Amino acid sequence: QVQLVESGGDLVQAGGSLRLSCAASGMSISIYTMGWYRQPPGKQRELVATITNGGLTIYADSVKGRFTISRDNAKNTVYLQMNSLKPEDTAVYYCNARFITRAYWGQGTQVTVSS
Repeated sequence: QVQLVESGGDLVQAGGSLRLSCAASGMSISIYTMGWYRQPPGKQRELVATITNGGLTIYADSVKGRFTISRDNAKNTVYLQMNSLKPEDTAVYYCNARFITRAYWGQGTQVTVSS
């Protein structure tokens, strides 16, 4: 059974940092494009960042220069380092794994940034 389990969400003040982790089980992430998405309160889910199995990264304009996505295939884990957090970063953050027609989602972790 494939599982993606996010952790690291918290309440933090504006300007602070958090590191999210997504641990995969029941699969090897090495062939997957891994991504982080978020859903702010009352809004639709949106892309934050993705990283291919070759290490190529894409970021939403709103997080460029502040967030960094990385992966450790040996640990079967993907990370999202979030710096200079803003209140508008408040959302539930979801991990995603994608390979051709396969796609998996985690259950989400809450990030709240206070002003």
